[in-house]
Amino acid sequence: MDLLPAETPELAKKHGFRSLKLLNINMDQPLAETPFAVDYGKLDNGLTYYVRSNSKPKMRAALALVVKVGSVLEEEDERGVAHIVEHLAFNATTKYTNHDIVKFLESIGAEFGACQNAMTSADDTVYELFVPVDKPELLSQAISVLAEFSTEIRVSAEDLEKERGAVMEEYRGSRNANGRMQDSHWALMMAGSKSVVELIRMHFEQKSSAHETPDVPRFPVPAHEEPRFSLMISCKMPAQELKTIKDYRDLLVESMFLQALNQRLFKVSRRRDPPFYSCSAAADVLVSPIKAYIMTSSCKENGTIEALEAMLMELARIQLHGFSEREISIVRALLLSEIESAYLERDQIQSTSLRDEYVQHFLCNEPVVGIEFEAQLQKSLLPCKYLFGNEIRIPCIYSSTTLLTSKNHLVAISATEVATYAQKLCTAYNCVIKAIEPQATVTVDDLKDAVAKITCLKEGRSILAWDEDQIPEEIVNIKPNPGSVDQQQEYSDIKVTELILSNGMRVCYKCTDFLDDQVLISGYSYGGLSELSESDYFSCSMGSTIAGEIGIFGHKPSVLMDMLAGKRAEVGTKLGPYMRSFSADCSPTDLETALQLVYQLFTTNVEPGEEEVKKVMEMAEEAVRAQERDPYTAFANRVREISYGNSYFFRPIRISDLKKVDAFKACDYFSNSFKDPSTFTAVIVGNINPSIARPLILQYLGGIPKPHVPILKFNRDDLKGLPFTFPGNIIREVVRRPMVEAQCSVQLCFPVELKNGAMIEEIHFVGFLSKLLETKMMQVLRFKHGQIYSAAVSVFLGGNKPSRTGDVRGDISINFSCDPSMSSTLVDLALDEILCLQNEGPLDEDISAILEIEQRAHENGLQENYYWLDKILRSYQSRVYSGDIGSSFQIHEESRLKVRESLTPSASKSALQRILPFPCRKKYTAVILMPQASRYQLLKSYLRKNYQNTKVLLGIAGLTVLTVTVWRYSRSSINGERK
Repeated sequence: MDLLPAETPELAKKHGFRSLKLLNINMDQPLAETPFAVDYGKLDNGLTYYVRSNSKPKMRAALALVVKVGSVLEEEDERGVAHIVEHLAFNATTKYTNHDIVKFLESIGAEFGACQNAMTSADDTVYELFVPVDKPELLSQAISVLAEFSTEIRVSAEDLEKERGAVMEEYRGSRNANGRMQDSHWALMMAGSKSVVELIRMHFEQKSSAHETPDVPRFPVPAHEEPRFSLMISCKMPAQELKTIKDYRDLLVESMFLQALNQRLFKVSRRRDPPFYSCSAAADVLVSPIKAYIMTSSCKENGTIEALEAMLMELARIQLHGFSEREISIVRALLLSEIESAYLERDQIQSTSLRDEYVQHFLCNEPVVGIEFEAQLQKSLLPCKYLFGNEIRIPCIYSSTTLLTSKNHLVAISATEVATYAQKLCTAYNCVIKAIEPQATVTVDDLKDAVAKITCLKEGRSILAWDEDQIPEEIVNIKPNPGSVDQQQEYSDIKVTELILSNGMRVCYKCTDFLDDQVLISGYSYGGLSELSESDYFSCSMGSTIAGEIGIFGHKPSVLMDMLAGKRAEVGTKLGPYMRSFSADCSPTDLETALQLVYQLFTTNVEPGEEEVKKVMEMAEEAVRAQERDPYTAFANRVREISYGNSYFFRPIRISDLKKVDAFKACDYFSNSFKDPSTFTAVIVGNINPSIARPLILQYLGGIPKPHVPILKFNRDDLKGLPFTFPGNIIREVVRRPMVEAQCSVQLCFPVELKNGAMIEEIHFVGFLSKLLETKMMQVLRFKHGQIYSAAVSVFLGGNKPSRTGDVRGDISINFSCDPSMSSTLVDLALDEILCLQNEGPLDEDISAILEIEQRAHENGLQENYYWLDKILRSYQSRVYSGDIGSSFQIHEESRLKVRESLTPSASKSALQRILPFPCRKKYTAVILMPQASRYQLLKSYLRKNYQNTKVLLGIAGLTVLTVTVWRYSRSSINGERK
């Protein structure tokens, strides 16, 4: 088997999904045990291998070493051993020391974290690599690394101490509100190619198996008769094994039930005065062999019981009346749409996705039957019923049932059968109901009463059937008159076509074959929120939120959801500081639908109703309250306040701001933001056929009416910059917030101002240097000192207006989390490392690694539609763009290559001195999130810090005691007088 298969010729492409034949199904037929389309076998020492050639992306290999050993084998005094051993693998082995594995992999372009990672669960440990294989030796070297992981991990006291901090920080990172909620919930639930094969043989065959493989213990999860109340509803049950076609069908029925239930819950959340703002249900395998159905919702303050009753009410309604045929038809259409997309892109699956399938086959014996068979199977089990408005029609191809029956039993899934799954969400036994509130207002008795109330209504059959909305047949009621092409330009170097339509809209399209079922669209117009006064800003910035809940495409969101059932077309909008934009992702077959939605966006005037505005503002208030309780949101808000001078543009919205929001002004601004097509440029990238796409573009984009007077038409050079100033001095501040478990987050920020000149090269320098800083922070703070789990460097260059001549202003931030007691020390270590880089420059191997990582990311990106969409948009929005997209694109690429060629340690040192404050310690902000200490701890810390003299300490302590005594005496005297 060759590692890299030949490209598939166009003539060899398979027939389409819609011509797939149905299967004559035998429900008892077992699914194939041997995984599909893979070289699969076992070495003499017991190692199982899976090898499959795949060309997505080109010249890359996705590898994994999977070990069926996890934390379940730990004794009580060994907790965490499995996890730290996983970490130690990257630290040192027999062959590699001092994180040399990480350095080697980064030197070939495999970035730490993204392309080299590992995970430990209760039952297994998985090491993953994603490496280039464009040089013969690279694949062999990567496999040798996995071989080292299998038996050669070095464990020493020094290694353990160095990695302990990283493991503890990873643990701390999961100890937020969600992590604690999951722990308590679990506690309630659980109480009581041949050349490649030869390389594998070469590196693994000499490895010997353990003489005695430990038995993996299976701990039974006992059932419980009474529901446990701990707003989350969970019902546990045995997890079903996937062995036969019947098992597959059962899982399909379960998926249909959950999707149909979620559709209902969404519609309930969009009613007038809804009981909850969001609610969803899912199935989750907890531990083998137990799974659970889990329903979660978010609701208004003091609305927990109302939300719980509404959740139980919908379950009871389904148990009594089932789902309508229309509801099930919508779910069928959704599932068939998903499998059709997978089938059309079956030869373009990412290698990492295929790797994950084989990992699950090894760990869980989960069948890998191939997309072709799975598509035929689903098409046979889910005979499509097309929706025409409120009418359901069955195509004649499905009128014969000979292919849909097995042993005289109907194979096709019915609405009645789907509804029976509601019985599994039973509150009488094996159920946990959990309320999560910022302050407890609900008791267990309140939860029990709510359950009893709905149970009584169900037993008395006092719950009415579901009342369905009327659904329009067409997204666009009256088709627009097509526009025309005023100008057309071909840019052969980048293979794009540019059209100027008769209504002034510029449209650029690029045809690709990266994914057969993907078309991306993005449109933008200059002029955004920075143009608004402070008094208008808060209202208009809420425009997307308010208008989105009302309906920006001429239909309510709950109605549009049904109208789009079975169609792969999504459109979103954004109101940014300098631009208004829309984006779309669709299938080539649904391009018309996506363009219809864009047409509706431009021709719909969003008019808010009183009830709709009330609902949206209530949701916004609850969201703001939740953010105010979240320590990380408070930390992020304070960072913005410090970094950007407390500018209203960066200040978080508060409850007091929401009360001043004018919903009519917000909707009017949103509607006007997408009104004038002559101000917009749209870019389309993907699998498009111009002979089909161009008429649709002319009708729905060219057909958007151009207003008589320009609306929100701005020149990019005349836009207003964001109103903020970066601090002129050093600021180090600690933000303290109440926490259940101590956590700490750090942001170290430096101002950046790029002077007009060779600006494109300077921006590329910023990109390379940010990756250099990220790499060095990991080397120092994690690999050398073992104090962090990860570090991230982010770049913001949007401080000034996007003009063609002005300077660029923004900042570079370094973010990491750590032990609270080490935060200040680590800030100083980070500053020392940056100063060292500014004074001495990085090492040659550092530059080589970041250049390799960037090149590999660029090579992968050239095979992705999103990457090309972004590059074309950046070329249009570049300061060098003057009407020729091809020239702008070329200048950007030449600048990138020029910076790559000039990026030496000396050039990097100069760039760090030029771009960051030099020395870096003269101007920066360091904000640290810390747990709030008790008053006693604060007093103790204050006294230690400010009064080192023992006599003074005693005097202060005595004065404190005296003051408290006098205060208590005065209080008792006052109380005595009152009596």
